[in-house]
Amino acid sequence: MTTEAAESVGAAGVAPAADAGFVQRYGASIEYILIPAAALIGALAVFGGFIALYGKNPLDLYFYMYYGAFGTAFSWQNTLTRAAPLILTALCTALPAQLGMVIIGGEGALLIGALSATSAALALQGAAPIVVQIAMVIAGMIGGGLWITLSGGLRQYRGVNETISSLLLVYIALAILNHLVEGPMRDPASLNKPSTREIGAANMIGSIPGTDVHWGLVFGLVAAVAAYILIYHTTFGFAARVAGGNIRAAKIVGLSVGKLILTVCFLAGSCAGLAGMIEVAAVQGRTNANLAAGYGFTGILVAFLARQNPLAIIPVAILLGGISASGGLLQRRLGLPDASVLVLQGIIFVFVLASDALYGRIGFPRGKS
Repeated sequence: MTTEAAESVGAAGVAPAADAGFVQRYGASIEYILIPAAALIGALAVFGGFIALYGKNPLDLYFYMYYGAFGTAFSWQNTLTRAAPLILTALCTALPAQLGMVIIGGEGALLIGALSATSAALALQGAAPIVVQIAMVIAGMIGGGLWITLSGGLRQYRGVNETISSLLLVYIALAILNHLVEGPMRDPASLNKPSTREIGAANMIGSIPGTDVHWGLVFGLVAAVAAYILIYHTTFGFAARVAGGNIRAAKIVGLSVGKLILTVCFLAGSCAGLAGMIEVAAVQGRTNANLAAGYGFTGILVAFLARQNPLAIIPVAILLGGISASGGLLQRRLGLPDASVLVLQGIIFVFVLASDALYGRIGFPRGKS
């Protein structure tokens, strides 16, 4: 046997082992990318089928969705502006998920955060803008944090399912907003559309220099990175994941599960409350019914599609923000209802939930024959 043949045989003998080692190390990560991507593609295909039945060309649909989301600088800025609250409301679902909790009340925390931030701004009229802005951030985060902590407390001390309680709290938050905006906090000048008084142009947080994207995007990015570090690189995060994996074992080793639940719920609600503050201080300038735009519910989809990973939430939020931003273009060019993107989001959510059964069962990402 020649030297070249021997080397080729040796390489052939080493390569499978190396490949197997690679697959063993990264198989789970490959699954976490492939399965959600397949779910997204499947949902787009089904939605395209519905559009074809409506008499429209699905290829035109996909083109205008892309163009409306990422085709121009304006589209990108619109997408990123919509992605900012989605990142924060997705964290409201992703953080409690580390403890095995399913919190879907980000919309309620967003509304309470917006009300709290507006109240702080109106109470500090005349103060320096930086003081008002800091007060709004603190008030929004505390308001949203305490709202989601209610669900955590009901689960810990009364055994109430957190999914049900957090969802019902959304409707209570909406009722509180409507009561205050149409009653004690209403601006007398707001005739056709009740709202609070404006927080003042000087107290708005403005846009990132050189763009039309407000600073809320930076807040969202920082929050996502901080959440990732907290969950995966701190003792607190490790304890939360241990409790989420086996709550009985966590209690046996002495972890304070109740404190973990309340703390994580407060942090989760703080993120959604910050999203509400941003919508007031960067977009609306006041609190009104427009704040109930569904960011909290879309954030649930973002969190599930990102597999509850705080860093993965960033690109997924941008993608879902782009789909939302394309709604207006679909309406103008294809004559579709603006709410058609909500139908697509619903289909995506169904596919994501259905695909959950595939994890660990596909052979090739884990090196199974």
